[in-house]
Amino acid sequence: MRAHEAGALHGDIGNRGPAWLRTPADVNALMPQLWPRNATRGDDGALVVAGLGVRDIAAEFGTPVYVLDEDDLRSRCRDFRAAFPTEDVYYAGKAFLCRAVVRMIAEEGMFLDVCSGGELAVALAGGMPPERIGFHGNNKSVAELTRALDAGVGRIIVDSFAEIDRLSALARERDVRPRVLIRVTVGVEAHTHEFIATAHEDQKFGFSLAGGAAIAAALRILDEDVLELRGLHSHIGSQIFDTSGFEVSARRVLALQAQIRDARGVELPELDLGGGFGIAYTSQDDPAAPHDLAKRLRKIVDSECAVERLAVPHLSIEPGRAIVGPAVFTLYQVGTVKDVDGIRTYVSVDGGMSDNIRTALYDASYSATLASRASAAEAMLARVVGKHCESGDIVVKDEFLPADVQPGDLVAVPGTGAYCRSMASNYNHVPRPPVVAVRDGQARLIVRRETEEDLLALDVG
Repeated sequence: MRAHEAGALHGDIGNRGPAWLRTPADVNALMPQLWPRNATRGDDGALVVAGLGVRDIAAEFGTPVYVLDEDDLRSRCRDFRAAFPTEDVYYAGKAFLCRAVVRMIAEEGMFLDVCSGGELAVALAGGMPPERIGFHGNNKSVAELTRALDAGVGRIIVDSFAEIDRLSALARERDVRPRVLIRVTVGVEAHTHEFIATAHEDQKFGFSLAGGAAIAAALRILDEDVLELRGLHSHIGSQIFDTSGFEVSARRVLALQAQIRDARGVELPELDLGGGFGIAYTSQDDPAAPHDLAKRLRKIVDSECAVERLAVPHLSIEPGRAIVGPAVFTLYQVGTVKDVDGIRTYVSVDGGMSDNIRTALYDASYSATLASRASAAEAMLARVVGKHCESGDIVVKDEFLPADVQPGDLVAVPGTGAYCRSMASNYNHVPRPPVVAVRDGQARLIVRRETEEDLLALDVG
């Protein structure tokens, strides 16, 4: 049984911590599966990434700061491309997107999926060939669909009958025939937090399989012959470790594929199984390697196609978190350390829920380490919290840090590449942190820090 982020609720009291968290033999040790591949401890005990020490990063760029190991991100792209050499691997841009990341994934042969006009604008500005872009979204506007058609986006994943009508009207006006996939809600309860499980029936995405909407959408598109129906799409959730959900999903969506064939004599040539592949945030998480995922997913699809007497369609997958999540850590500076009546020790840092909302939103678990030095002190169970005016402003619920952690120390939290900067806010009017890419001992700014002037520039009152 694989662990998942919704499993360890933070009902544990005080200094006991969750059952899975063990006192480390060495509080300075880094668990390799949690950190970028080029993260180590230097001779002085400080954290080093791709040859550059975090003290130097903090001195140049300030804190908080998201630190991206560029070679790590690129190597994860290559791992997925090697594991899925004949399939299309779409990087899920919602995890984190900026022009520099678009260039990196494009250079590594990836495709890219976007979910809004803004993400599409970044994708195009970063140089992603439009034919390698897929456009998701449950409520695409006329303006967004117009931009996608004019840019020549490769696939539009249609999500409602209203969107089919909207897109068909725009296609007729332009005398084009866009390629589309139908997003199918397959009724699978993914083994993850309810807010990021996306294939059960009671949610906003896609066409219901059980209710008959999915087959009706497919037949309408085929009969009207304005849009080119390439295939079906299914996405069952996020931070998933078990492929059993993909097996059920593939079985149901390929059964729909067979229904379409029997009704209209057409075998759709493509199938997108989505993404949601989990990563390790703490010692309880055990993600599968890309080649293992590929082996399991191919076996599932081949088996179900044989049952339905279907030709195996061209497959696509959509990893986002699995590529960018482990490649980034967030670097903070400690401001206060507070022991609360022996119940718990709070380590307050200069960021918080504005740069990582996931702990508050999903009850997500993270790890942390003292990054600016090594320590000979004993391990102390602590809670890393932010500076915001909320008691739920928690970055790391439970972690062992050295008992001598003090104001001015740097603390690093790994696994923050996905859904941290992309979901960041200006709560309490705190400017969002920068993103710094490090490679071969050199750091470069790829997203600058927001300033108070940026905040005031939007305030026209």
